[in-house]
Amino acid sequence: MKMTERIRKLREQSLNAENRISAERALLITEFYQSGMADAEPVPVQRALAFKYILEHKYICVNEGELIVGERGPAPKATPTYPEICIHSLQDLEILNDRPKVSFKSDETTRAAYRDIIIPYWKGKSNRDRIFQNLPQEWKEAYTAGVFTEFQEQRAPGHTALGIKMFRTGLLDLKEEIAESLAKTDLVNDPEGVDKRDELRAMDIVCDAMIRYAERYAERLEELAAEEKDPVRKKELEKMAAICRRVPAHAPTTVHEALQHYWFIHLGVVTELNPWDSFNPGRLDQSLYPLYKKQLEEGTVTQEEVYEMLQSFWVKFNNHPSPPKVGVTAEESNTYTDFCLINVGGVKEDGSDGVNEMSYILLDVIREMRLLQPSSMIQVSKKNPDRFIRAAVEIIKTGFGQPSVFNTDALVQEMLRAGKDVRDARNGGCSGCVETGAFGTEAYILTGYFNLPKILELTLNDGFDKRTGKQIGLKTGTATDYRTYEELFAAYKAQVQHFMRIKLTGNNIIERIFMKYMPVPFLSVLIEDCIRNGKDYMCGGARYNSSYVQGVGLGSITDMLTALRYHVYDKKTIAMETMEKALANDFKGFEELQYQLVYHTPKYGNDDDYADEQEVQVFDMYYDVLSGHKSPRGADYRVNMLPTTCHVYFGKVTGATPDGRNAWKVLSEGISPVQGADTNGPTAVIRSAAKIDHIKTGGTLLNQKFTPSLLSTEEGCNNLVHLIRAYFRMDGHHIQFNVVDADTLREAQKHPEDYRDLIVRVAGYSDYFNDLGEDLQNEIICRTEQTTF
Repeated sequence: MKMTERIRKLREQSLNAENRISAERALLITEFYQSGMADAEPVPVQRALAFKYILEHKYICVNEGELIVGERGPAPKATPTYPEICIHSLQDLEILNDRPKVSFKSDETTRAAYRDIIIPYWKGKSNRDRIFQNLPQEWKEAYTAGVFTEFQEQRAPGHTALGIKMFRTGLLDLKEEIAESLAKTDLVNDPEGVDKRDELRAMDIVCDAMIRYAERYAERLEELAAEEKDPVRKKELEKMAAICRRVPAHAPTTVHEALQHYWFIHLGVVTELNPWDSFNPGRLDQSLYPLYKKQLEEGTVTQEEVYEMLQSFWVKFNNHPSPPKVGVTAEESNTYTDFCLINVGGVKEDGSDGVNEMSYILLDVIREMRLLQPSSMIQVSKKNPDRFIRAAVEIIKTGFGQPSVFNTDALVQEMLRAGKDVRDARNGGCSGCVETGAFGTEAYILTGYFNLPKILELTLNDGFDKRTGKQIGLKTGTATDYRTYEELFAAYKAQVQHFMRIKLTGNNIIERIFMKYMPVPFLSVLIEDCIRNGKDYMCGGARYNSSYVQGVGLGSITDMLTALRYHVYDKKTIAMETMEKALANDFKGFEELQYQLVYHTPKYGNDDDYADEQEVQVFDMYYDVLSGHKSPRGADYRVNMLPTTCHVYFGKVTGATPDGRNAWKVLSEGISPVQGADTNGPTAVIRSAAKIDHIKTGGTLLNQKFTPSLLSTEEGCNNLVHLIRAYFRMDGHHIQFNVVDADTLREAQKHPEDYRDLIVRVAGYSDYFNDLGEDLQNEIICRTEQTTF
């Protein structure tokens, strides 16, 4: 359904709003802690009172004409920072202000606030300061070398999604649950009794704080209604005020109430402690459909009104760039979308087809709004009709990069394998890029990326990193010491184990710091069973707990190992001494050898069992090395395979590699083949990708690029539906598509002013092509362009 004039104006306001740093939240939380008003309280209560203080003093922003109210900062795209996590220096603010792409402006007043108040108070007290004070030297050296990254070094855990229960529950209901749990708390015989009491007190405080925040919006809307001359808008404002007095205190009873209810919850989560990404409403079509159906039957809403509400809701997400990152974190995830992923389709709790009328309405909204945020996906089960996928293909073929496509049946199997109840699994889905979780019942936290190709480079150099000049790995031997492929791979596995030990040691230190200093009582009340357990989300209170380490460069490491096995050990066409010299010289003087490695070597992504054996070998090894470990909060460490944009950063720290790649060039992304290496068509790619056991993971990411002409016919669109179905029958987890030709992208590089609205699929998200760094632009251009099925 077409946008109304109201929505067009709101959309344009969002698109044209300038990213800027807001000091509001940072100043408020500094004022709170400087005041000493909560010094005598335990940490969870301190955090709850800080949350309350922020919401009591935060600016109440109502944008002209909008139907859903509330902003993360004082205005659209005015972005708060979180000094208790990471302090932005004045130099950071200057860089963010001046950089040519995705800048965050800061005026002199903002910089003065940081210089005179925020930085002096928080220096040495931020979580980032605590983390780097406590991490061992071997962790810092591996981190500096680019062996792995760390998500929590300047942001807080994210990737949680709201469950259906919270669309049927008000905060007053939760206060009753808190009171019941508090009454059962045993302060005498339970060693954790006092801690539980403190956490439950904190939960009660944040519920009241959020209810009062909504009331502040109601009061402002009532003021605006009293001043409004237009009778239509006056009535809207009065209705919105009434909704804010009802939700989130009570369970929503209408679609409008449900959207505002969720939005207040969303603001609470991202205000309390920035999870940086991925908090989302979960199965939105399942949550909204009963209310929508009831209202239609009652005649209390029209379809046109529902579309307009949803479109206004979409604008709210687009008003919120994620807080700006610095240093390695900016490199590993060079995007400022907030990774809210709307899940559409899938199955119901009883396992039957979950596609309903609201599913198609949401697809219409995605197509019409064409905004980067929120991101969107469809869950596809064998129970869903093909016409549902076909409706999504109509959006995909426009080159928008949304929605991505997920295999519901695989997601459910992944969660069952991880010990989740079947109902919780069916109610779950994905957040962020591709990460699997049980919505509303699980704390699943990403801890950072792991550079699989870099570790082979270290394996060939006796654990010595030439770029940093440090001995950071085990002394397993140099390239010429490995007499067989099996010896080489055994050494590689030993190095992976070594660096995974270092990585998990750091993870566990960081997690304990968050458990002690950064509880999140508001997020905790939303996730079952934190109230019942009297434990914070950060401390293992949720029903399920998982922590992920994301493997990066599967395609690259597969081709690297394949080249060594094929040429050095099996065919003996290249001596290891020659390979060693070629890598040391970045193939200068070894161009013929490089040509042989690139063009005359089996490659992953072509359904070639010789190459794909290494893919499975590396994946199984990585899974075995990580599995079985637990974090301090009791989370199981799990595997997923995604890069965001970290394959670009990891490439910059990795020298020349045996697959013929030059030093410092981009690595493969997700589980996709090396850019340009897949030459046998999309079907061969999915057959290669399906050879690993996706059910062992919590997510894999597969990108494919098609020319627009391939999807310009009915036959082409139907073939894409068949491709998706075929991959999912092989238990593939996820697939997404760029529908754009390389020539268009090259022209956009040359003449960005002519392509300001060109959107591409990057990894688990879409972004404006002009906003991407040149390395990432080139990586997307170089992805294999499929011209036939």
